Amino acid sequence: MYSWDDDTSGWLGAARYSFGDAGKDARDEAARRAAARGPRTYERKAGPNEGMVDPRKRVETTSRNPLVVAVDVTGSMSQWPFEIFDRLPLLYNTLVQYREDLEILFAAIGDAGVDRWPLQVTDFAKGYDLEQQLGALYGEGGGGDAPESYGVFAWWMQHHVRVPNAERPFLIVFGDAPMHEKVPAGQLQKLVGYPPPQAKAKGFTGALLGWNQGDIDSVATWQQVAQTWDTWFLRRPTGRPGDEVDQQWTRALGRERVFRIDDEQRAVDYAMGIVARAWGRLGDFEQNMLARQDEKKVKSVAERIRRDGPRVLACPSCSARIPAEAFGRYACSYCGNTLEL
Repeated sequence: MYSWDDDTSGWLGAARYSFGDAGKDARDEAARRAAARGPRTYERKAGPNEGMVDPRKRVETTSRNPLVVAVDVTGSMSQWPFEIFDRLPLLYNTLVQYREDLEILFAAIGDAGVDRWPLQVTDFAKGYDLEQQLGALYGEGGGGDAPESYGVFAWWMQHHVRVPNAERPFLIVFGDAPMHEKVPAGQLQKLVGYPPPQAKAKGFTGALLGWNQGDIDSVATWQQVAQTWDTWFLRRPTGRPGDEVDQQWTRALGRERVFRIDDEQRAVDYAMGIVARAWGRLGDFEQNMLARQDEKKVKSVAERIRRDGPRVLACPSCSARIPAEAFGRYACSYCGNTLEL
C-alpha cells in the first residue's frame, strides 16, 4: 500500500524516482496528517457513508484542473474501489506535482434497477481529505443485468457539477458494461432530482438531452458531458473488440476515447498516464512507473498511451499551441518550457 510521503525507497521497480518541487507543500501536508492518523486501512463495511455520497447534492470546485474518477462497482468490477484506494496517495502525489491546484471527485456507479446505492458521489477534495472521501464509497457488487446506470451518472455530471475555472477538466470512467439506453424519469427523480431546476423554473416541457416523454437518452447525455469534460471510458480486458460495449461507448464518446486496458492491475496507471500525457509530462510519468514496475510492463503501458492517449494541444505554462508533429522532449518556442510528449 502506497504512503502519502515522498519516500520512494520501498518501490520495487528498475529505476529511482523523486517527486518534483511542484506540489511539495501539498504532499508534505498530506503526509503530516497521515502520520498523525496512523496506518492506512480500508475495511469492508455494510454500506456507504450516505451523508457524504448522496447524489442529490450539487458540487463545485474553483480548481482549474479538476479530475473525476468514476468506477462501475457492479459484479466483477466491485474490487476496483479497493485497487484505487490502495493507490490513492500515488495518484494524488504524482498528478499534483504536474498541476498544483488538482482536486479529485470519486463516483461509484451501479444499477438503479436493482441496487440500493446505484450512484454514490463524493465532493471535490485534495490531499489527505481524499482518504475520507474515497473511504465513504461502497462497492455494492450488484447489477442484475448487463447494462448499468452510467446514464444516471452522466445526468448528474451535466446538472450537479460546476467547474467554472476549468478549461478542459478530466473525467475517467472505469467499466466493462454497456449502459441502459433510456433512463426512466422516475429513477432520476428518486436518485438525483429531475427535471433539472432550471427546467422547472422555466416551465420547460420540450426535448432536453434526449428527453422523450420524461425519459433520458443515455448516449445523448454522455455526448453533452463530453463537450465540457475530457472524457475517457477505460474498459476492463473483457469481451471482443468492437462488441456491444465498444459500439455503444463509441457512439457516446468517440472511438478514440474508448480505451481498452490490457492489464487491469495497471488500471490506475493508465488513468494517470492519460492525464500526464495531456499535461505534457508523460516522460516523467514513465520514470515514475519504472521505479515501481519492470521495464517491459512500463513500455507496454507507455506505448499504448502514446498511441491511443490524448494529444498535448497547448503548452501548460503559456498556452502556446504544440505542433502536431512534435514528439518526445519538446521545448516550447514561446516560453522555453520543456514538455515530455
